Amino acid sequence: MSLTAQLQAVADASSKQIPADIQVVMQKAIDELEGSNLLANALKAGDTIPEITLPNAKGETVSLQAKLNAGKKLVIAFYRGGWCPYCNVELKALQGILPQIEAAGAELIAITPEAPDNSLSTTEKNELTFEVLTDKDNKLANSLNLAYQLPEELNTIYKGFGIDLEKSQENNDRTLPIAATYVVDANGKVTYHFLEEDYKLRADTSEILKAL
Repeated sequence: MSLTAQLQAVADASSKQIPADIQVVMQKAIDELEGSNLLANALKAGDTIPEITLPNAKGETVSLQAKLNAGKKLVIAFYRGGWCPYCNVELKALQGILPQIEAAGAELIAITPEAPDNSLSTTEKNELTFEVLTDKDNKLANSLNLAYQLPEELNTIYKGFGIDLEKSQENNDRTLPIAATYVVDANGKVTYHFLEEDYKLRADTSEILKAL
């Protein structure tokens, strides 16, 4: 089953479990984000990525520029956190195509606003063998015009689901990255982008491999 089909199955199951009034609030947040024009200035194909240095799940500093300098291409995926079922489906699917990514001379990097301790839990839970980096306070995502603030009403709903962004990210600004995936060549140029305000949608693995 494709990643797109897996995500649709999760969305269909959620729609049967989540009360209609809460679904209205969730959809309103997506609609407002789509109307915000956030993505107009986001990093896109044809752009060059900035120098990026972030800590991994073990607290070790990782330089993406160093990987590019070594001749690697990069697949970079921003995700919200291990609490997000759509993110977990995406991460497992990315793990599944890791051999093909590496065979194409690329390295897979996932970026999340979750604190390293929490991203480590996500890494272990999903048995990930690629780098998961922490974008503290979404500083990188903000600089790339990929970050937005979750509405307070929706944040309250999340808390009712047991999702505590303040604990997960170790801040209280309610900021999250949109679903964004990039393929970057060894010169640092973006050759493929997927940008989507609807968190239920992600770049399909077949499209990522095609872009490599």
